[in-house]
Amino acid sequence: TYELVSTLDAWSSVAAVGKWACNSDLVLATFPGVRTLPVVGVGTDVNMESLVRQSPDVVLTWSFRPELVRFMEKNGLSVIAVYPDSISELYDVLRMHGKLFGREERAERAVAAMERVFSMIRDRAERAPSSEKVKALWVGSRPNTVAGGTGLSNEMISLIGALNPAEGLRARNADVSMETIISWNPDLIFIWGNAPYSVSDILAKPALRGVAAVRNRRVYKAPAWSTWSPRLAPVALWMAMKAYPGLYRDISFDDVADRFFREVFGIPYGKVRPVEE
Repeated sequence: TYELVSTLDAWSSVAAVGKWACNSDLVLATFPGVRTLPVVGVGTDVNMESLVRQSPDVVLTWSFRPELVRFMEKNGLSVIAVYPDSISELYDVLRMHGKLFGREERAERAVAAMERVFSMIRDRAERAPSSEKVKALWVGSRPNTVAGGTGLSNEMISLIGALNPAEGLRARNADVSMETIISWNPDLIFIWGNAPYSVSDILAKPALRGVAAVRNRRVYKAPAWSTWSPRLAPVALWMAMKAYPGLYRDISFDDVADRFFREVFGIPYGKVRPVEE
């Protein structure tokens, strides 16, 4: 949740951080002193001794390891664990952080900025004829790990006016065979920004040579900052512009992103890693 802390400019209330916060371009741009704070591990592997030593009033973390949350609570810690599965849930999480840190106004400002970007995408997505909707596949930590019909990745695909061929899988993410991906024949493939492989790795797979996305070289790796934070809005715009470039000829991604970053985070877009390098 460290990007939400940057959104709210609430670093003065933070006693310790997870390891990944110290490597975040956004956090370093908004709070250069983050590396002076104690580091207490990561969301999946907490250094309990170090964390308890900080005596925090509350621990903010992701909820994908319930047993770790219970372990922290057994050690006398108050824990708020979140994992937003939709845009509306992300708004709720952001507003909850706003109340917790006494930054409700900043939270509402971020929600409004996000919704303006999402609304623009929705409006333009409606212009794409139903018969011309593209099939977009989101792949994760492995090339055969796909975003199913549950969660934010699937909602982003729907938001931009595309079809998720893996929507029938009732899971956030699921492993499928390469034969299944071939049978889906996606028009676009989006790779999770922190995946340990590249666009070239997908394009070089002989098994995928006949897939439309590979054949037409419409395989794109999302930015490394594609996390579930307010930055989801510019990530969605980037996806939409890849899916339907003709609908966005009048839009400069850098200009929209710069306005967004200045309003939400108080910094120019140029202070973080660009969406494509």
